[in-house]
Amino acid sequence: MPLEPFATSAALSLGVELELQLVSPSNHDLVAASPDMLLLLGRAPFPGNAVPEITESMVEISTSVQTSHEQLLAQLRVMRDALVSAGDLLNVGVCGGGTHPFQKWTERKIYSKPRFHEVSALYGYLAKQFTIFGQHIHVGCSSGDDAMFLLHSLNRYVPHFIALAAASPFVQRMDTLFDSARLNSVFAFPLSGRAHFTLSWDDFEHGYFARMERTGVVKSMKDFYWDIRPKPEFGTIELRVCDTPLTIDRAAALAGYLQALSRRLLERSEATPAEDDYLVYNYNRFQACRFGLDGTIVHPKTYEAMSLREDILAMLRHLEPHAQALGAQAALDHIAQIARDGNDAGFLRRQHELSGSSEGMVDAALARFRQE
Repeated sequence: MPLEPFATSAALSLGVELELQLVSPSNHDLVAASPDMLLLLGRAPFPGNAVPEITESMVEISTSVQTSHEQLLAQLRVMRDALVSAGDLLNVGVCGGGTHPFQKWTERKIYSKPRFHEVSALYGYLAKQFTIFGQHIHVGCSSGDDAMFLLHSLNRYVPHFIALAAASPFVQRMDTLFDSARLNSVFAFPLSGRAHFTLSWDDFEHGYFARMERTGVVKSMKDFYWDIRPKPEFGTIELRVCDTPLTIDRAAALAGYLQALSRRLLERSEATPAEDDYLVYNYNRFQACRFGLDGTIVHPKTYEAMSLREDILAMLRHLEPHAQALGAQAALDHIAQIARDGNDAGFLRRQHELSGSSEGMVDAALARFRQE
């Protein structure tokens, strides 16, 4: 079916989606509790939305449209409290993190929903291995052309968000040596990676997407697992590279950072994005996944090698006037703290060392989500 027209939305408005782990408090493994969790959440008003994800050991929550970091954080906190309360009634723990450190994908159950069964039939075992947990951030755009401009302007900063949000160092009880091992699972899908390059919405809608639809490979934007993709029905672009942070406060801070960065980019004071910017894209993304904030990236215009941590701290200084205009200074302060003190991957490694077990790491993640 044809792509939906690009909807009208307030420029720089925000929305956040979080995929969360459902954990047994007794053995700290994932538990197939999403049907009961969603049923319980549906019995009382919930300030946002809660929906199933592909397997029954996860649930996705999404905020309503917000205009500021402060509003977003307030809503996420209420949603977090509702989730924790429901989990306590069901004897189910809720936490963030991009991967569960020892769950077995063979034990996962596909949630009974037609699209999930279609995905499972198409991708085989990859569907159950997609029991990974990410944060998606939507930024409102006033037009489709603005959306495509912002999407491709952000390509240089994708490593920032991977490194800052990285929270998936362990898989199958082993330290992968990646700060974000989660994204390796996403890369296995054939329509993952970077978006098709065009700065024109008309060209994207009637050119690229129309051709892809004729191939029979895609039916809607949901079939693209791109790092950033346009969402015409919402009038947004959607950043999809972040692991789910261990705290609600960090999730809101990442959204505030993206909002301030988008405001700067939409001023069009930087060089116009070009196809050649993607020459270093996969390398930079790998550096962020593997080494986190200690990675070294290459500037897509000048080819200068840069410390990822220092690049983030330098950008924060440039964003100060934008943060003041948006009321997002608290978000940028939080991002600066991550750059200085380390990301959630480092926290999880320390907890593993302190407790001596993967179970102890999960227990720390559960407490951190509750803000204990």
